[in-house]
Amino acid sequence: MATLVRWEPLREIGALQNEMSRFMNGLLEGNGRTNQSWVPALDVWETENEIVYAVDLPGISEEKISVELDDGALTITAERDRTEEESEERFYRYERHYGTFSRTVAVPQGVTESDISADYKNGVLEVHVKKPEQPKPKRIQVGSAAGATIEGKSEQK
Repeated sequence: MATLVRWEPLREIGALQNEMSRFMNGLLEGNGRTNQSWVPALDVWETENEIVYAVDLPGISEEKISVELDDGALTITAERDRTEEESEERFYRYERHYGTFSRTVAVPQGVTESDISADYKNGVLEVHVKKPEQPKPKRIQVGSAAGATIEGKSEQK
C-alpha cells in the first residue's frame, strides 16, 4: 500500500539550512580534526534601550578578554590557555578548545565608547550597547505665509 506524504517546502528549506549550517561549522572546526581555533557561542537580544551581546567564555580570566569599538564594529577577543597534565600511568583526553579567538559584530550607527559597558560574571561576558537616539522628524512649514510680512502687515492666504 502506498503512503501519501504531504510536501512541506518550508520544512525542506529548514532542513537545507540546518545541513548548510552543519557543513559551514564543520569547515570552521576542521571536520573533526584537531584545530586550535575556536569561536564561542554568542547570544544577542534587544531591550527598549539597549542591545546586549552575551559570549560564553568559561575558564578565561578578565585580564585575557578585550572589547574594542572601531568604525561601527565591536570586536571581542580572548585567549584560553591549555592546561597540560602529564603522567606515566594515565591517559588524558582534551576536548575543550583553547587558543585565541576574535569575534566581530556590528553595532548601530552613532554608538560611541561611552555607550558601551561590559560585565564578566560566571564565565559569561555581557556587553551592553545603548541604542543611539534616533533623530526625530521635524515639521517644515511650506510656503511663505509662515511669518512673512509685507510693509508691516502680515500676509494671509
